[in-house]
Amino acid sequence: MVNIKFNGKECAVAEGLTIVEAARENGVNIPTLCWLKDMNEIGACRICVVEMDGARSLVASCVYKLSKFDEGKNILTQSPTVLESRKTTLQLMLSDHNRKCLSCVMSGGCELQTLCREAGVDDENRFEGETKDCDTDNSAAHMYRDNSKCINCRRCVAACEHQRVGVIGANERGFRTEITCAFDMPLAETACVSCGQCINVCPTGALSEKDDTGKVWEALNDPEKVVVVQTAPAVRAALGEAFGLPVGTCVEGKMATALRKLGFDAVFDTNFGADLTIMEESNELIGRIKNNGVLPMITSCSPGWIRYCEAYYPELLPNLSSCKSPQQMNGAITKTYWAEKMNVDPAKIVSVSVMPCTAKKFEISRRNQSGQGTYPDLDISITTRELARMIDKARIRFADLPDGGFDSPLGNGSGAAVIFGATGGVMEAALRTAVWKLTGEDADSPIEFKEVRGVKGVKTAACKANGVEINVAVASGLDNARTLIEKVKSGEIKAHFIEIMACPGGCVNGGGQIRVPSQIRNFTDIRAERAGVLYRLDENNKVARKSHESPDIKQVYGEFLSEPGSHKAHELLHTSYKASNLRK
Repeated sequence: MVNIKFNGKECAVAEGLTIVEAARENGVNIPTLCWLKDMNEIGACRICVVEMDGARSLVASCVYKLSKFDEGKNILTQSPTVLESRKTTLQLMLSDHNRKCLSCVMSGGCELQTLCREAGVDDENRFEGETKDCDTDNSAAHMYRDNSKCINCRRCVAACEHQRVGVIGANERGFRTEITCAFDMPLAETACVSCGQCINVCPTGALSEKDDTGKVWEALNDPEKVVVVQTAPAVRAALGEAFGLPVGTCVEGKMATALRKLGFDAVFDTNFGADLTIMEESNELIGRIKNNGVLPMITSCSPGWIRYCEAYYPELLPNLSSCKSPQQMNGAITKTYWAEKMNVDPAKIVSVSVMPCTAKKFEISRRNQSGQGTYPDLDISITTRELARMIDKARIRFADLPDGGFDSPLGNGSGAAVIFGATGGVMEAALRTAVWKLTGEDADSPIEFKEVRGVKGVKTAACKANGVEINVAVASGLDNARTLIEKVKSGEIKAHFIEIMACPGGCVNGGGQIRVPSQIRNFTDIRAERAGVLYRLDENNKVARKSHESPDIKQVYGEFLSEPGSHKAHELLHTSYKASNLRK
């Protein structure tokens, strides 16, 4: 331990902690901007500077690690010198910043805006002068980059490197420095996987998803259209944060009510599509195991992972499950089974999804995503953030809404389906049904497989069923995915079934979720908090905790699909993949 003082108050802290971490432990909050714990620790922005005994200049608290040599030192976090330095730094940032804040997508949630307000920046033109001439990159299907709002904090670069994608970085030098792709290539021409993790960590409005809410409003206002919506499991675990509710608050019922108030003709739950995925995926897995098929089989629910595999591991495409993602399955059933049942012309249906994922915007335009044959499975995909903006625009008081429900038969899901949003959830859901099938459809087959739960980057487990041992592995985040895949290729890890999610922690931390300020992200595991919502929903599901037990699943297979793996199921619910020529 090291005995130090914060603003004259004595305390003992663990050696090796940074000043900002030690301060937090002792109730002192030092503002930061560029710092992301364990990801972007470069001390570049100078917002976190403090005065320290013996130091010749102000110290960047996010990178200074305390040691025995700091014994007895006093650290000032709010001295006049420190406050003036922070204010000057912010004014310098604003001197080359697009200050059209009222129309910015991050207005009210911008970390730069918050810091300026706290620092009392009232002269934003103090260093008025030359500004960079910045272009906006709109080339990608899922997002845009507006460098006129970029402050060069490098958080997006760190997130992209953390994903082992690394298609963005700092180009030019000094005043001309910009975050762009190599050789100023458009983002769409790189091996960007559309995961959106760069958006999640951007403190300003420099990065954001393409806003498709205008298309949704247009459809809702067209009396000739039948507009249906589906919501992913992870959305209910994060949407409330946009309206002031704590991280880890379940808003499933309020979300359903809000969607009805927005005017959707039917409100479905992607949990139903997740159950469909399990029925098809578990059938495919058992078929591969029994018939010496290509193993290990790898899940295909995460479009960011699929894009990464197509670009970086094309030799593994035969290992990918041919199942579409739950979003696409729900869309395919909507425009076939539901349309027929409700006597609705599929041409009039506008199918909308609300996803925690920016890659879903890319996925809806992929090849072989039209089960009906004429119309795409999904027409529009919006993020959790976009739904929050729609609710705001409609002036709906979200926190005061009563709980509502979903429409049947595409609106009810099992407990297995809702945990799809957490890393390990797809694996656990699949095992619940696969083990049930392998044990002769024993009703008492296991429900919980806790070995694959948790936010650890790579997890392995094994289970036995009717003499058959199934070895499984789980990875979340593409850095961990690469680690796992390399170990599987070398023979270090042996698995029959692998789950990979592109986003660290799974969909609960998807690139389309509500942005969390670094002051919270650095000290709260939002992945675990949001995942906890989904596991509680699973535990409390009174209808079914296994996909094959869902009454809605039984109904759709009984009336329409016949059985998992049937000809019709393959037409509607399965897809194919193609190697990409895009490389890092």
